[in-house]
Parts: sequence; structure tokens; C-alpha cells
Amino acid sequence: MTIDLTGADWFKSSHSGGNNECVEIAWLAGGHVGVRDSKNPDGPALVFAPGEWDAFAAGIEDDEFKRV
Repeated sequence: MTIDLTGADWFKSSHSGGNNECVEIAWLAGGHVGVRDSKNPDGPALVFAPGEWDAFAAGIEDDEFKRV
């Protein structure tokens, strides 16, 4: 499946503090979510299906990705 990212409304978290070293996300058609590197906005982007994004967000909330 190809998702058109043209015209996507990319944004950073309000917790980014305005620095330029973070990711940006965009809410896309069909509940998909785009993710890209804010330092390289013309570079590649990842696109997550709704269930994939939900699982990722739940993992963040559950500290599954916390460094030890």
C-alpha cells in the first residue's frame, strides 16, 4: 500500500522544547500515521497502520522502550 504524503500536516510534540532533533508525525488518511526525522524533512518517512501505531503508543505509555 502506498500512502501519499504530499500535503501532510507534520508536527512535533509540544514536549520537544523547540529543538531540531526530534521526530515529527502526521495524521494521514485511513487512520495511518506518518513519522519522519525533523532534521531531514525531505528524507524517508515511516507510515504506520492504525493498529501498529496504537501498539507503539501503548508501548510508550507502558515504558516498554525505556533504556536500562
